[in-house]
Amino acid sequence: MKNKSIVFIAALVVLITLISAANVFSASYIYYGSTDTQAIKTIQTKLKNWGYYTGSVDGIFGYQTEQAVRYFQSKNGLTVDGKVGNETFKALGMMSYVSSSSSSSSSGSGSYTSESDVMLLARVVNGEARGEPYEGQVAVAAVILNRVEDDAFPDTISGVVYQNGAFDAVADGQVNLTPNDSCIRAARDALNGWDPTGGAIYYYNPETATNQWIRTRPIICTIGNHVFCK
Repeated sequence: MKNKSIVFIAALVVLITLISAANVFSASYIYYGSTDTQAIKTIQTKLKNWGYYTGSVDGIFGYQTEQAVRYFQSKNGLTVDGKVGNETFKALGMMSYVSSSSSSSSSGSGSYTSESDVMLLARVVNGEARGEPYEGQVAVAAVILNRVEDDAFPDTISGVVYQNGAFDAVADGQVNLTPNDSCIRAARDALNGWDPTGGAIYYYNPETATNQWIRTRPIICTIGNHVFCK
């Protein structure tokens, strides 16, 4: 009887360990077959808004959602596994789902150093300023980082980039194009602290801008075709 009790206790300990491990995994990842309906709906909505997903926002993580996640990951320099873990949550701007044990380091208060951040920043530069002088490309990247640091904007690169109406390159889909080497270098230079704008949080092309409000902002400098302002 004593031996049976020991075996039963040992089996119970193993079962509890497995359940705990499963809970940790499910808390950190959303993947095929997951049942966190609200999180899945948020993922589907974001992917749908950005053109990666064409299915229903139904909270079911099935084949179509997994393929959309894979497509998003491939376009954002992430590990393409179809699972939404810390790095993919960050790229989606879903910071509340990022595991607290996830470590990050950066040159500022935001988390800038992941490769997905670099590539997203480079893709915005490519879409917004690939015809600009190199300093102007760095300046566009710096504006995004300045917004991350500003309390009036989201506190992640992806949050700033995908804020509704913030960048034409997102609205017209150019953010999904592969950036050239110049844009990637510009993103890295901005991340390393180069800010040619002197702290600007807005920019516009005075030849094409139709928004009258942006023209009222205090101007800091002009680089290439862009005016940079507070």
